[in-house]
Amino acid sequence: MEGTLKLAGLILGATAINLPLGYFRYAYERFTFGWFFYVHISIPIIIYLRIKAPFSWQVVPLTLGGALVGQFLGGVLRRRRDSHG
Repeated sequence: MEGTLKLAGLILGATAINLPLGYFRYAYERFTFGWFFYVHISIPIIIYLRIKAPFSWQVVPLTLGGALVGQFLGGVLRRRRDSHG
């Protein structure tokens, strides 16, 4: 049970870290330096948290999924803000 809670915390942490990064990423044109920066800057943080938890490489797809959800939701928040003024 404790391992499941840690895993859920890690996935939610990956999402939470990437939420503001996705928000900032949305302001940059695709494949520019700023875009790549905001997409990839969370990777070392998530790897550090995964190792400290400690989890094996088997949870990487789950944390990657959490990161993608955070990036997506951050972009959605930015689009809503930009469209509503």
